[in-house]
Amino acid sequence: MPIRIAVLLSGSGRTLENLLERIADGTLGATVGIVVSSRGDVRGVRIAHRAGLPVHVLPKGNTPLPIWSSAIFNACRAVDAELVVMAGFLNLVEIPTDFVGRVVNIHPALLPAFGGKGFHGIHVHRAVLERGCTVSGCTVHLVDNEYDHGRILLQRTVPVLPDDTPESLAARVFAEECVALPEAIRRFATT
Repeated sequence: MPIRIAVLLSGSGRTLENLLERIADGTLGATVGIVVSSRGDVRGVRIAHRAGLPVHVLPKGNTPLPIWSSAIFNACRAVDAELVVMAGFLNLVEIPTDFVGRVVNIHPALLPAFGGKGFHGIHVHRAVLERGCTVSGCTVHLVDNEYDHGRILLQRTVPVLPDDTPESLAARVFAEECVALPEAIRRFATT
């Protein structure tokens, strides 16, 4: 049986797109039961609609974190999600007891380095280059109630090249994310 996942996103939906491609080509035994977005005006929501997926747009606004988090996980419960996948979801959430150990995130750096509030997207790659790192990569980790903090499940590395820009490094790291996240989901589904 394919694992039933909920996907949380805030932006372009590239990670959702990758998961849908892997599901369609049979290399990822999963179904997406729902997509929850913190913003309505993003490409990720359009991708979900085109794929015929149920979408909930739940902007945080001034909603207290516990109430907002509860709304997100209620939507996940409504579709019996076995695993919640943060796919470019740029917000902190409170993980309810019944979802502890069942929420994963993909981060574009080798945690614990270059993680935490503000370390997302191009900001991460710029920081890696400014620090002079020779290796970067991505990390799939369990989500807890801190930014980029939970137990690491899987990491993939890429070299940092002398002529890299934040954009060229981001492209190589994203290619590894496209491998790492489906692999982590497969591992989760078989444990």
